[in-house]
Amino acid sequence: MLSLIAAVDRRNALGKDNRLLWHLPADLQRFRRLTTGHKIIMGRKTFESLPGILSHRHHLVLTRNRGYPVDDDRVTVLHSLEELWEQLDPQSENFVIGGGEIYRLLLPYADKIYLTVVEGEFEADTFFPKLDDGEWEVESKVAHPADGKNPLPYTFIDLSRRR
Repeated sequence: MLSLIAAVDRRNALGKDNRLLWHLPADLQRFRRLTTGHKIIMGRKTFESLPGILSHRHHLVLTRNRGYPVDDDRVTVLHSLEELWEQLDPQSENFVIGGGEIYRLLLPYADKIYLTVVEGEFEADTFFPKLDDGEWEVESKVAHPADGKNPLPYTFIDLSRRR
């Protein structure tokens, strides 16, 4: 199973200058809870933006750079969709974690999407692809107000592809 997981604003903004646009501990906890123990798929820029290797997850990094150097058993560098399909675990959920180009590339193959929609509009240079409402069904939608730890209101939305 292939799932996309992302946090966006109302305009589908993801980030700017290879950084997230906000800090929401609740979203980070959800990301950790959902992706721990699974393979996570990302582009090179997203990989380089991480604070380090994310524990208890195998990183699959898509890049056009055939000589991209990574020396860590928890990371596999891939250069094509064919190589990616060979690495996915068919018995488990595999998570696409960004960035914008990788989301666009893999959206047609996705079975589920886990979105965090942050209330507001932010200056951005990277966006999540627009979804066709006819292709996706909302499984759950839970709104959360801003609080002492999370400075912005946000909504968790889980979507599944209509069959």
